[in-house]
Parts: sequence; C-alpha cells; structure tokens
Amino acid sequence: MIIIGLNNDDNNSFGDILKELDEANIKISVQLSVIKRGKKVTTIKGFTNQEQIETTAHELKKTIGTGGTSKNGLIVLQGDHRSKVLEFLLSKGYQEDAIEII
Repeated sequence: MIIIGLNNDDNNSFGDILKELDEANIKISVQLSVIKRGKKVTTIKGFTNQEQIETTAHELKKTIGTGGTSKNGLIVLQGDHRSKVLEFLLSKGYQEDAIEII
C-alpha cells in the first residue's frame, strides 16, 4: 500500500486537484432540438457543477442575446445557436475535441 502525504503548504488542495481533473475530462454536447409548434432550441449538456451550469447559462444568454434556462443539468437556449455556443465555449478555454455538436 502506498500512502501519499499532502503538504499543507501547497496552494492546491486535494479538492482543487479533483476539480481540475474533472474539468479536464469534461465532454460537452451541443444539440439542436425541435419542440412544440416547430420551435427550435439549443440544448447544452455535460457540465458537472450546478453553479457552473447557472453561470455559463447566464453568460451565454447575455452574450448571444437570447432567452433560455438552466435546469436538470441542461442549458436550454431559444433558437439555433450551435455555432455561437461553440465559439463561446472555445473562448472560455474548453478544448474543441471536448465539444460535440449534434
């Protein structure tokens, strides 16, 4: 058995390291859906943190200039905004291979 000791002088706590690993393995899916009466919505899923979902949804709605909501681990934007969402996520530092456009 190997026991790893953590130095209290480190700036990174174990939780911070796990959070970074979780963000590094994130896979975001951006999908166009058609709901009732033929209305189109862009659905974004794959975020792991509820706070991250809410802040990203707020920033996306403000940047794109559209309505939307965040609920049940999803971000739903009114209209077809797949290309704008891709540009936004890339500008926020997400890797292009971690984003799937459907």
